[in-house]
Amino acid sequence: MDVDPASLRIVRYPDPVLRRRAEAVDPADESVRAVARRMVELMHEADGVGLAAPQVGLPWRLFVTNAGEADPIDRVFVNPVLTLTSPAGEPSPLEIMEEGCLSLPGIHADVRRPRHAAIEAVDLEGDPVSMAAEGFLARVWQHEFDHLEGVLIIDRMGPKDRMVNRRSIKDLELSFEA
Repeated sequence: MDVDPASLRIVRYPDPVLRRRAEAVDPADESVRAVARRMVELMHEADGVGLAAPQVGLPWRLFVTNAGEADPIDRVFVNPVLTLTSPAGEPSPLEIMEEGCLSLPGIHADVRRPRHAAIEAVDLEGDPVSMAAEGFLARVWQHEFDHLEGVLIIDRMGPKDRMVNRRSIKDLELSFEA
């Protein structure tokens, strides 16, 4: 995979890469490792808590997080699998929280998501990662995982938020076309 990490920037809606289902990558590939390091830099520069590879124009199953107080460590998740159940293995209760997205600047919406999530992935050393969380951290994983599936917060917002953000969404579409 020939990618210049220094050239990576956060892409904005409606860039078509944001709607593609991402493909698995090899964590041992040095370009994947270099891209992940650059993504961590971009996430911090943008004051984000997560960033998925499609958000930098790459249809790869990879995302990075640093969820502040909820998990203040830079983490890389390669080829993640997400499970949305409670610790008892039952369907997780849903909760609503406001979300924003680095690829949709200026747009915020109340999004209903399961409170609990578990994730399995591989890190950049090729070691398996297995974690479970609830609340904000579980939400961050779900948001970034959505990017790997081509799903955006505008797909998850209700009619009220869709109406409130209508102009901002249209402005992003017009600026992309220009």
